[in-house]
Amino acid sequence: MTLPPPGEQPYASAAATSAVFASNVNAGKVAAFEALGLELVMGERAGPRFRDAFDGRWLYNCHCNGGVFNLGHRHPYVVDAVRTALDHLDIGNHHLVSGWRARLAERLAATTGGLLPGVVFGVGGGESTDLALKLARAHTARTGVVSAVGGYHGHTGLAMAAGDPGYRDPFGPNLPAFTQVPFNDLAALDRAIDDTTAAVILETIPATLGMPLPLPGYLAGVQRICRERGACFILDEVQTGLGRSGTMWCHEQDGVEPDMMITGKGLSGGIYPITATLMTAEIHRFFDDHPFVHISTFGGAELGCVAGLATLDVVEAPGFLDRVSELGAKFEVGLVGLGAGRVTIRRRGMFIGLKFPNEGDAVLAARDVIRAGVFAVFANNDTSVLQLLPPLTITDAEADEIIALVRTALG
Repeated sequence: MTLPPPGEQPYASAAATSAVFASNVNAGKVAAFEALGLELVMGERAGPRFRDAFDGRWLYNCHCNGGVFNLGHRHPYVVDAVRTALDHLDIGNHHLVSGWRARLAERLAATTGGLLPGVVFGVGGGESTDLALKLARAHTARTGVVSAVGGYHGHTGLAMAAGDPGYRDPFGPNLPAFTQVPFNDLAALDRAIDDTTAAVILETIPATLGMPLPLPGYLAGVQRICRERGACFILDEVQTGLGRSGTMWCHEQDGVEPDMMITGKGLSGGIYPITATLMTAEIHRFFDDHPFVHISTFGGAELGCVAGLATLDVVEAPGFLDRVSELGAKFEVGLVGLGAGRVTIRRRGMFIGLKFPNEGDAVLAARDVIRAGVFAVFANNDTSVLQLLPPLTITDAEADEIIALVRTALG
């Protein structure tokens, strides 16, 4: 196979790329971008930016693929770690004991202060969500699952069943025993949980729902009800975790202790796919009697573990999380007053949502900021909210430029 030289593309133009993509990958996606007047193909990438492969423009990546690029594109420390590992490692064998999986699991458990010492690795967030829900059912001998209206946990079986109907209705009736209640409505959740409920699963801040912040005491109330009723309390930190919110895990700011937690996206610095489900020792003991009941061929690939360890090195470095909080405050100050004061800022750390007055406003806002040089997307289940997730590693000068570009685009 002949590959194009580094920095070049397999096809000669954006139109040719889109045509082949439409024919063989996803025509609807191409049509959606065309409807917004955007013809964008990711080319060269480094740090907080990537280049349009054909018109040469550089854009700040403020979507970061939902947090995959928390450390920017191709963070040199993570790239060097994986490049070195390639001389010795491949994915390994999921059937065997692995020091690399053990080390990353140990490091992840330590981030929870030992609360969640059990770790099982996957490849995508949906897979890790599926595992969490399977374990909740096994642990409680119940089947019911309660989640948030408009939430999102992935596109695989149990994860899809716990998510928004828009992602599952095209495939037929939902699985039984899944119930959804409004986020931040503790009374509705209280009514939904009974002695058949295996788990409540929530995103700490539901990104696809428009990033509504949990009300004071809400998550603590969910935890209390779960404990009283014998249901597992599962938090999805795929987007909010690993420093994005200004703490290692967003739920730390709410003073809660989940029974299980899901992480992914940013875990490998965007270099190699890896996700993880963390759990209490009590739940983890399920595998003592069923050591081969759940496997993932590529989950916890040893190259991915190397990337994950390098990512944790960066995020756990002294001052990193303080810097995230500092940058988040800078963005809030810089963006206040957008749209003649009609735009509300939803923020924890560098997890930022811009709430416009009307449904659909954020779709047009996304188009305008992309044209201005900032790649950001709208929340799919609340199109009045523009998601803004700048890399956590940007400089003050880069933050100032992003703020200025957004203000100009949305003036």
